[in-house]
Formats: sequence, structure tokens, C-alpha cells
Amino acid sequence: MTWTLPNILTTLRLLAAPAVAVMFLYFTRPYADWFALILFVSAAITDWFDGYLARSWKQVTKLGTMLDPIADKAMVVIALMVIVGYSSMSPWLVLPATVILFREVFVSGLREFLGDTAGTLKVTQLAKWKTTAQMIAIAVLFAQGVFEHYFGMSVFGMDDHLVLSILEGREDDVHGLTWKYAGMVWAGHVGIWLLWLAAALTLLTGFDYLAKSIPYLKDER
Repeated sequence: MTWTLPNILTTLRLLAAPAVAVMFLYFTRPYADWFALILFVSAAITDWFDGYLARSWKQVTKLGTMLDPIADKAMVVIALMVIVGYSSMSPWLVLPATVILFREVFVSGLREFLGDTAGTLKVTQLAKWKTTAQMIAIAVLFAQGVFEHYFGMSVFGMDDHLVLSILEGREDDVHGLTWKYAGMVWAGHVGIWLLWLAAALTLLTGFDYLAKSIPYLKDER
């Protein structure tokens, strides 16, 4: 195994995946959301960076080729598990998350069955867009958690009438409730829309991979 800088970055991204969930075990919210967001975004950036370095420095290795898709899937699966778990099982999150998780498990099993043949099925541009959409959606949803808990901390002890009056501009917004609420709502809506887009791209790439695999699944006569 060759431990080049791209491979080290990929390994760190793989280790960051479970660390995202661990943040919610050892820190209270919104600090856990902040740490998970920073860790996830940093890991997502290395996803582009390690691939770029490996190609430009001609350091593409078998280790990196093996670890890269595993790290991507681990990041997405674990982050989705955390987000859905803290969302009170909202169907708007559960449904696209289920589609994404099902596709990743199905394609992983298919690749394992195909063995060496799977290496001949190249990663398409659509699959890269799928991964990008997944990671942006997850990052935005983590950000939504940050806004939500800062808003909750700011309105703690206030009655509903006072909160509504501040949001409607009838009372002075001393604690910045307006921008915290707007950030919470917009991040939530944008994150969910992006997750549904990612789920649609995930389905398309899954069908594409299955279609390309069918010739290798036929029994010889």
C-alpha cells in the first residue's frame, strides 16, 4: 500500500464519517451541530481535493481507488442517520434518505457480485453530481440544526405572543430572533429540496448502473 498525500486525505475523510455521529454523543446542541457541520464540510472538501491531487500528481493508487467510494458512502450514510434521528423521523427527510440508503446498499452489493468487472463500469458525471448534491444537502441540513438551536436558546423563557410580536416587527428584536428564524426556515427548506434532488439523482444513477450491469448478470447457456 502506498501512503501518498491523496490517500492520507481519503483515510482522514473515512475516519471523519463516524466522528460526525460521535459529536452528538459528547457535545450538547448546538455545539454538536457546529462541530458536525465543520467536520462534514471539511471532509467533503477533501473529497474533491484528494482526487484532484491524485490525478495531477499522477498518484492514483489501488488503495485510493478502493477507499474513495467507501469514504463517500460512509460520510453520506452516517450523516443521514444522524440528521433523520434528530428530526423526529420527519417523512420529508425519511423518504429521500431511504431512497439514498437503499441505492447505496444495492449498488455496493452489485459491485461486490460483479467483482473485477465492476472496475470496467466507469463513474459517470451524473454520479459525481449525485455525490455533490448529497453532500451539499447534508451540510445545509446540519446548518439548519445550528439556526434552530440558537433560535430556541434565544426564545427560551419568552411567551409565544412576544416571540410572534418580535418576528412581525412590533417589538424590538434585541436578540436577533428574525435572522435566526429566517436562517432556520430557509436552511430547512433548501436542505430538504436539495435532499430530494439528491435522491432523484441517486435513483437515476442506480438505474444506470443496473442497466450497464445486466449483460454481466445473464446466465450462460
